[in-house]
Amino acid sequence: MKVSLIQMNSTADKPANIAAAARLIERAAGEEGPDWIALPECFDFMGGSRADKFAAAEPLPGGPAYDAMQELAARLKVFIHAGSILERPAGAERLHNTTVAFDRSGVEVARYRKIHMFDVTTPDGARYHESASFAPGDRVVAYRCGDVTVGCAICYDLRFPALFQELAARGAQMIALPAAFTQQTGKDHWEVLCRARAIETQTFFCAPAQTGAHMVGGERRLTYGHSLVVDPWGHVVAKASDGVGIVSSRLDLTLVGRVRAQIPVASHKVAFALE
Repeated sequence: MKVSLIQMNSTADKPANIAAAARLIERAAGEEGPDWIALPECFDFMGGSRADKFAAAEPLPGGPAYDAMQELAARLKVFIHAGSILERPAGAERLHNTTVAFDRSGVEVARYRKIHMFDVTTPDGARYHESASFAPGDRVVAYRCGDVTVGCAICYDLRFPALFQELAARGAQMIALPAAFTQQTGKDHWEVLCRARAIETQTFFCAPAQTGAHMVGGERRLTYGHSLVVDPWGHVVAKASDGVGIVSSRLDLTLVGRVRAQIPVASHKVAFALE
């Protein structure tokens, strides 16, 4: 199975972001011939005010980001894991940060709403309060891509191992984590956490990321990039350079079974009670 990860620098210009994503997907399909292409978190819109986010969000199904990715999947005959889209549920007071995946015919095969909200102040003093605009999802989601089961997670979910253990228990051989990690946290935590989740679940871990700057109000914020693919042993087998672009890797899915046979951690789990 060949995968291509799209690294983007999305901004508060939704039409431009969708057009950029489409160009990169078409380029990846033409140059790399992958089976599966993944976009980063919030590929359709980054930055802006809360009002800007609501104005840019769209109902699912439908809306320009959804429709563009569905059309590309069908036309290019490739699975597209559409990073995440700002979803506006009817009548809701908050949005969802939502992954949608399409198969080679453009049929939606998965929809995952980010569970864990990033409500922190980073080491550089920037305050993030994701739950002010976004409501958390409540479902663990995996889907089939040919013979491969793909587990879904988004960005801050990375810090919560229980989600990934559940995905592994549901048969995931590959986990997708679209992200927009901050520069401050990313430089110290991004790669080590991606590798840890791959090692713990003994899966391939594919993490397409946002890179570079975007504006939130008058504040310039930086995302870390470094989109990567980690194998089930924890080796980084592909990694993007700085800047917008594509990184691809051919995955030998038999490695999942070999690693799980060598160190059968799933069969060694024990139940215990806390007093």
